[in-house]
Amino acid sequence: MPTLVFSHPECRLHDMGRGHPECAARLDAISDHLRATGLDTALQFRDAPLVDTAALQRAHTAGYVSELDAVLADIEARQEHHAFDPDTIACPQTRRAAQRAAGAAVAATEAVVGGEATVAFCAVRPPGHHATRDTAMGFCFYNNVAVAARHALDVLGLERVAIVDFDVHHGNGTEDIIAGDERVLMVSFFQHPLYPGSGTVPKGTNMVNLPVPPYTRGPELRGLIEANWMPRLEAFAPQMVFVSAGFDAHREDELGQMGLVEADYEWITRRIKAVADRHAQGRIVSCLEGGYNLGALARSVAAHLRVLAEV
Repeated sequence: MPTLVFSHPECRLHDMGRGHPECAARLDAISDHLRATGLDTALQFRDAPLVDTAALQRAHTAGYVSELDAVLADIEARQEHHAFDPDTIACPQTRRAAQRAAGAAVAATEAVVGGEATVAFCAVRPPGHHATRDTAMGFCFYNNVAVAARHALDVLGLERVAIVDFDVHHGNGTEDIIAGDERVLMVSFFQHPLYPGSGTVPKGTNMVNLPVPPYTRGPELRGLIEANWMPRLEAFAPQMVFVSAGFDAHREDELGQMGLVEADYEWITRRIKAVADRHAQGRIVSCLEGGYNLGALARSVAAHLRVLAEV
């Protein structure tokens, strides 16, 4: 089966201002590297559709969805920028970009559960894992992975899904949305202390949180994953695996102080894939989160995709 990659040109139009690390060049770096290495020939690319309101409301409150859309529509009409916080800024193109990013995650889920592909990667922005049920923050507006996971459960009829988050920052928004939902097991590691400063005490028993200190390197992290993630994932036996794929724990990324390299992302992806192959018919949907050093991001995404595509 093909390995699908969902993206859309409108995801490149979201602009949070000159010098902001979460920029369109991130997607350009990924696509350029895939072409330069020939990896693009092993992938099938699809345009991300716009997400519908019902899908967003499965992860976010109805009030938040309607209010955010009204604000983003007003920004679009006025052709102005608006700061939700110092890090999270909307421009006139943000509404469509955010709808494409969440729409990619839902479409990828539909394609994988429907048997069109076994795995899919969403090369989208804005990212999502800091967006809570009712708050935009940390570069994020809609929680793409949480929207997709709830779609798999509430619409497509799956009973158990796992979310694996390997961004350097804690996925506080995803935890906020799915804490206590025993249909979902979320496993993650993240640097602590670091933005957003949460995660040391999980909000629910369906969480495996691994806060690690700055300068943690691959060998130590691999041991923690084997000891903490893997037994819970095996016991949970998910029917599908979702990945919040942040690559900012790379040693070259200045938004964190961890020491991972491409080989570590390859190893983590292999462990995720092993769980999916044993329990979930290989079904994985991975969504881009962080990763701000362009070279490290492109190489790490390629390592991730090589494992997913088995090339």
